[in-house]
Amino acid sequence: MRSLILILLVVLLALQVKMWFGEGGYSDVKRLAVRVEEQARENEVLAQRNRELQAEVEDLRQGLHAVEERARSELGMVKENEQFYQVVPGNPAGEKEKE
Repeated sequence: MRSLILILLVVLLALQVKMWFGEGGYSDVKRLAVRVEEQARENEVLAQRNRELQAEVEDLRQGLHAVEERARSELGMVKENEQFYQVVPGNPAGEKEKE
């Protein structure tokens, strides 16, 4: 009878060790829970980016104003018979250039 109890205690101890420290045990579950939270945050950031890109696509589909604005800002394009002035900041008054 004592040997049976001893064997059952050893088996119980082995199962407890596997549950707490083994593959699929408590530590793995805790680590995976942290990874799930990190992935959820990253997914939310990417979802927000997707919403912004979708809004930009809809804006480009609906009107020429957005296309014109993009052509001006990103490609430096100007309309026909339009004059473009570029203002280059100079040195403040009274300050000499360094040689």
